[in-house]
Amino acid sequence: MLSDIEIAQQAKMLKISEIAAKLGVSEEEIEPYGHYKAKLSQKLIDRVAGKPDGKLILVTAINPTPAGEGKTTTSVGLCEGMNKIGKKACLALREPSLGPVFGVKGGAAGGGYSQVVPMEDINLHFTGDMHAITAANNLLAALLDNHLQQGNALNINVKRILFKRCMDMNDRALRECVVGLGGRMDGVPRGDSFQITVASEIMAILCLASDLTDLKKRLGNILVAFTNDNKPVFARDLNAVGAMTALLKDAINPNLVQTLENNPAIIHGGPFANIAHGCNSVRATKLALKLADYTITEAGFGSDLGAEKFFDIKCRFAGLKPDCVVLVATIRALKYNGGIAKPDLANENVDALKKGIVNLGVHIENMRKYGVPVVVAINHFATDSDAEISVVREYCEKMGAKVAFSDVFAKGGEGAIELANAVVETIDSKKSSFAPLYDEKLSIKEKIGIIAKEIYRADGVVFTAKAEKAIKDIEELGLDKVPVCVAKTQYSLSDDPAKLGKPEGFEITVSDVRASAGAGFVVVYTGDIMTMPGLPKVPAAEKIDVDGNGVITGLF
Repeated sequence: MLSDIEIAQQAKMLKISEIAAKLGVSEEEIEPYGHYKAKLSQKLIDRVAGKPDGKLILVTAINPTPAGEGKTTTSVGLCEGMNKIGKKACLALREPSLGPVFGVKGGAAGGGYSQVVPMEDINLHFTGDMHAITAANNLLAALLDNHLQQGNALNINVKRILFKRCMDMNDRALRECVVGLGGRMDGVPRGDSFQITVASEIMAILCLASDLTDLKKRLGNILVAFTNDNKPVFARDLNAVGAMTALLKDAINPNLVQTLENNPAIIHGGPFANIAHGCNSVRATKLALKLADYTITEAGFGSDLGAEKFFDIKCRFAGLKPDCVVLVATIRALKYNGGIAKPDLANENVDALKKGIVNLGVHIENMRKYGVPVVVAINHFATDSDAEISVVREYCEKMGAKVAFSDVFAKGGEGAIELANAVVETIDSKKSSFAPLYDEKLSIKEKIGIIAKEIYRADGVVFTAKAEKAIKDIEELGLDKVPVCVAKTQYSLSDDPAKLGKPEGFEITVSDVRASAGAGFVVVYTGDIMTMPGLPKVPAAEKIDVDGNGVITGLF
C-alpha cells in the first residue's frame, strides 16, 4: 500500500496555466511559482468582481478523535466527485502549518487518492505566505522593543504589553520567556511570549482583509499595549503599518494548485480553529465563488469551533451565504465517542456506536441553527459493518438529514459520487436561510453565553477575575461590539477534552479575553487552551528525510 506522499509523487500534474484555464483565468492573471503553483492576481479579482456567485458548500465535522475523520480528504474528494458528475467545482482550503506537519497531526493536503498537489510544497514552504506573516508579526514586535530602547516616547507600560512574537513551529519552550537580557544595548528586559503563527492576529487579518487598503487599516488597528496612564497603543502609533504591509503585499493574494485529478484548488491562509478563527481567506473564497459554480471550503476541527466561527465571523464580515453544510464523521470515531479504545475500533460494536452517535446529532442540530441544510458524509472504512452502517442511516433519517457514504481515500472522485449527488440534490431542493447565531452588538458576556448554551450545550459560563478585568477594559475602549472567537479544546463540546459524546451538566470557564481589534473580533480563552502547541514524545519530524536527489520521504 502506497503512502500519501508516494501517491502524490506519482501524480501526473498539469502545468498551472492549464489549471487556471479550467477556471477561465488567463496566463496574464496568474503569477507562477514554478510549474505547478501560482498566485492569483488582483487584476483577476478586479475582472471577475461583477460576476454572479456560485454555490458555497462548507465542509465541517464532528469533534476530532485519534481515529481521524478525514475532513480535508473529504473536501478534496467532494470536489473531485462534483467534477466527475459534470459540475464546475473548485476548492477553497487553508494552508497547512509547519507545527502539525513536524508534530503529530500532519499537514492539510488530504490523504490517499484525495489530495491536493504538489503536497510536499503545500505542506512545507509553499509560496512563503506563512513566513511573510511571521516576519510582519515579528517586525511589529521588534519595532515595539526598539521604541522602548530608544526612550519610550509613547510612555508604554512594559508590564502591559499585549502583542506577542510568533513562529510557525510547535515550541513549548517559547510559551513564556524573557527578552532584552544582556547589556545596556541589548534592549529593555521584560517578560514576553510566543504563539504559533497560525494563531496570530496577523494571520486573522490576512484572512479577513478584502484588499491591501483594508489590510493596512486592520494592521494599524492592532492593539499593542497600554501606556502608564492606561491609554491604548496601536500598531499605527509605532509607524509600523507601511513596512508590515510591504511584507504582506504578495501574501495577500490567493494560491492556485490542483488536485490529483487535475481539478483547481485555491489555498490561502491557515488559522487554527481551536485557537483562532479556523477559515481560509475571504479573498480566496470570494474568488472561487466567481470562478466556479460550486465552491467547497472547510473550517477547522469540529463544527462547534470551525463552523461556528465560519458562520459568525467570516460569513458575517464577508457577506457570504452558504448553501449547504457537509458534516463529516466516521463510524470508528463515533464508536470512540461511545467509549471504545482506539485499538478496538475496527471491531463491530453497535452498542458503542449508538452511545457515541449522539455527538453527530448535536453537530447536525447546531448547523441547522444557522438555517443551512446539512448532508452527513460518512468517511467509509472497510471495517464498517453492515449493522453499523444501518444504525447510522437510520439515525440520520430520524434526524431528517441526508447521509452519504464516501470512499475518497481509496477511490478519489469515484468514491465521492454518492456524496456529490447528495449535495447537489440538497442544494437544489432546500433553500438556505442563513443567519448568524447572535447579534455582534450584544455584550461580550451575552455573546459567549449564547455560544456556550446553543453550540456547546453548557449550563452556564464562569468568568475568572482576570477575564472580568479584561472584559471591562475592552468595553471601556469601545472594542466590544464585535464577534467573539472562542479558543477551546477541539476534542470535546465542553472545555474538558476528556468529556466525549454529548457532555451534560458542565459549565465553560473563561480564563482570559483579549481584543483583536485589527482582526475585528474578541478572543475568548477557555479551559487550559494554549496558543503555542508543543511537540509529542516522538515528533513526526524524526521520520522525515530527503535523499540525494531531493526526494522527500516520511512526510506522511
